[in-house]
Amino acid sequence: MQKIRIVLALAASLLAARGAAAPDVVKLGNLKFAHYGAVSYMKEHCGKFGLEVQEIVFPKGIDIFPAIIRGEVDLAASAADAAVANRAGGGPVLVVAGFAKGGARMVIRPDLPIASVADLKGKRVGVARGGAQELLLLAELAKHGLTWSDQAGKADVQIRYLAFADLNQALLQKEVDAMCQSEPQSSQAINKGFGKELLKPYDTPLGEPVRVLVMTEKMYKDRPDVARRVLECFVDATRLFQNDPKLAESYVREKMFKGQISPDDYRDAMSNAAFTYDVTPEHIQVTTDLMVKYGVGKMSAPPKAADWVRLDLLAAAKQKLGVK
Repeated sequence: MQKIRIVLALAASLLAARGAAAPDVVKLGNLKFAHYGAVSYMKEHCGKFGLEVQEIVFPKGIDIFPAIIRGEVDLAASAADAAVANRAGGGPVLVVAGFAKGGARMVIRPDLPIASVADLKGKRVGVARGGAQELLLLAELAKHGLTWSDQAGKADVQIRYLAFADLNQALLQKEVDAMCQSEPQSSQAINKGFGKELLKPYDTPLGEPVRVLVMTEKMYKDRPDVARRVLECFVDATRLFQNDPKLAESYVREKMFKGQISPDDYRDAMSNAAFTYDVTPEHIQVTTDLMVKYGVGKMSAPPKAADWVRLDLLAAAKQKLGVK
């Protein structure tokens, strides 16, 4: 009888230890934009999946990938073109999902007579390097037959490369005449009166840009159970934001932006963006082809989308959670 009690006690202890096992740590690289909210929410939500998501917020997307190389980031939210450029440079990343679409706007100074992209000839246009906005801007300029350079007087349009955080100030101070900016910053410029929408730049072969969730090859290959649960958490968090707009707004405004954006800023921003799960290899290939065409990323060996887009974990997570 005593032996049975000891065996039962040991079994109970093992079960308790297993139940109290420390969660698996996942380091997430992210950016501070409205449509990146569901990805950020993973750090609040993933405990139920046995994960501890540690979010690192970077000032711009191109800063995330060196951190991936150093092993400081396992998972990251990224513009597709930044991910393509990193992969082309030997970065060990895989596209495992899409997380947002849209989220960009071309904004002009309201005091200037600019009615179309063609009217940007002779003007200065601000944009952040290495984000979806840069590729969208170049595709629009090319569509309207305009040339561009970052040197004054060298082309039809002078491009000023600035950090996302500096673009609005540059437009306000009239250091640029227009900008291709992300959300909610573009909506803020319009709502504060120093910006006016020119267009949403989605009428080129790129269409609406899809931001992508990238995972290191190491996590995908060496930690498959963790990778599986990461995608399940991502799909579940995204579904929550899609189904509960009030939760999404509250989290983005209060937690991500600490009250620095108004309800109108958020709602206007999300009228020009959407949380999603999906991306296609075709969209990544079109992005890659346009980058080559316009010299973005200066890639010597552009990657083929089929070689590094891995959507199996996403498909399994959606099926398990009953998400279409």
